[in-house]
Amino acid sequence: MDKPIEKNQHYELTITDMGSEGEGIGKINDFTVFIPRAITGDVVEIRIVKVKKSFGYGKLVKLITPSPFRVEPICEVADTCGGCQLQHLSYEAQLDWKTKKVKDCLNRIGGLKDIEVLPTLGMGTPYHYRNKAQYPIRQINGKVQTGFFAPRSHQLIPLETCYIQDPKKEAIMKAVLAFLEKYKISIYDEEKHTGLVRHLMIKTGYHTEEMMVCLVINGPKLPHADEFVKAIKAVAPVTSIILNQHLEKSNTILGNSCTVLDGENAIIDYIGDLQFKISPLSFFQVNPQQTEVLYTKALEYAELTGDEIVWDAYCGIGSISLFLAQKAKKVYGVEIIPEAIENAKENAALNHITNAEFYVGKAEEVIPQMYEQGIVADTIVVDPPRKGCDSKLLETLIKMSPNKIVYVSCDPATLARDLAYLVAEGYQVDKVQPVDMFPQTTHVETVVKLSR
Repeated sequence: MDKPIEKNQHYELTITDMGSEGEGIGKINDFTVFIPRAITGDVVEIRIVKVKKSFGYGKLVKLITPSPFRVEPICEVADTCGGCQLQHLSYEAQLDWKTKKVKDCLNRIGGLKDIEVLPTLGMGTPYHYRNKAQYPIRQINGKVQTGFFAPRSHQLIPLETCYIQDPKKEAIMKAVLAFLEKYKISIYDEEKHTGLVRHLMIKTGYHTEEMMVCLVINGPKLPHADEFVKAIKAVAPVTSIILNQHLEKSNTILGNSCTVLDGENAIIDYIGDLQFKISPLSFFQVNPQQTEVLYTKALEYAELTGDEIVWDAYCGIGSISLFLAQKAKKVYGVEIIPEAIENAKENAALNHITNAEFYVGKAEEVIPQMYEQGIVADTIVVDPPRKGCDSKLLETLIKMSPNKIVYVSCDPATLARDLAYLVAEGYQVDKVQPVDMFPQTTHVETVVKLSR
């Protein structure tokens, strides 16, 4: 059967929708075409770059009539850098699209057609929100450069200013590059697995303004380390300067070994009234302002009175657990990463919280074991990775039959799949609240309240 479009041919079309990755969707003779960087309402000229059986991909050649929702990106590399996918879409339209994305997934994947999805909670100022930057460092044409990778590649897009990062990081980034050039420190080549300096990671405390600088190296030590410390401290009042030794040939950014060059081994920041210790290796939400919005909503949906036993599956460093512990009788947290559980225990002690207990292991193994031992829950909170909840965990949730389940999701597709299972087993979805944790990107978090 002949397809209505041909590769490398040019076509004009109107964008009528946007896909899950923010790409524009249009039709040519009822044949669907996906076009990156096009948005609903655009009239565009495109060149077809790939043709599949039932759809194709096009490249935006010319913007004939811009959508009323289109804005000029403030970043000069927004179209090539992989960090932001939606800077060309007005922020109000971004929030509307994220609400629709959640609603479409619940409907299409979960078969949940009559559930209200509340408007996405956005930021007042949707820029400069990230408290962590991980800059790959490369040698390009003899010059040491850093920036971020292009989408789905390891091609470095050099930049000095990132509009979703804390601007205080820029002076440190420039000082590090100048130090590497001055002392001719070798730069890592990921193909050959040679050279020393791999990445620069900077973490900042939004509320405390503490800063950590972590240089990732392919070796045991950094030449001229004292001068490195001086160079950093000359441009910023940092709390912690750390070397991370990453000797493996892999795409992971950090190795497992750290050496403190100056200051503390961690920084402190707050979410609400709670303090959290943030080490180089520990996970901490990158948007602290919206994290407080997210956790406050999760706590609201849990409706705790002080008498409840709560389980927090996939608890990480205990951030949601400790929020819940302020209102619950007892909270049990489960996390597969041992270092995260150590952080969770430290954070509980830091906040003088004694009614939270943490276990290392897979949630789908630990919680069923506890259930077999007679430990049940009035409320269960799940905050799984992108793949969603393990089926064994979901089965145990049904057996434990808590009055409420609060589901915090970072992926609307797996959220829809898991909600469909829980609804089929007798739970009802009471509230669905998307939260914009990552403005200018296609990602959306969602908090869902379920009850018996």
